[in-house]
Amino acid sequence: MNHRPIVIWNLICRYKYLIVTVIGILIVGFIDDNSFRKRIDYELQISDLKDQIKRYNTQHEEDLKKLHDIQRDPKAIEKIARERYFMKADNEDIYILSDDVTPDDNQDEATE
Repeated sequence: MNHRPIVIWNLICRYKYLIVTVIGILIVGFIDDNSFRKRIDYELQISDLKDQIKRYNTQHEEDLKKLHDIQRDPKAIEKIARERYFMKADNEDIYILSDDVTPDDNQDEATE
């Protein structure tokens, strides 16, 4: 007769509470949908989303302030038109200055 199943059954009976506890911890800690691992992932996602909310709220406040400025002051519209769209008044000229530097032929040569 094979005594191996009897030995295994005796071990299971002796350590049944330990086995159930370990299996429960594994299920709660790693396998379950409400596991600690997923809970930590969800907390990290919540933290990132709260940071995004703060960033969007500050951007919204800045944009709202700009909108109020545009609605109250016609010079604000003119300023935006000049800065963003390079518009000009009828009686003025616009000069665009460039910072481009032309390479000098002698700069690339080695000096002795």
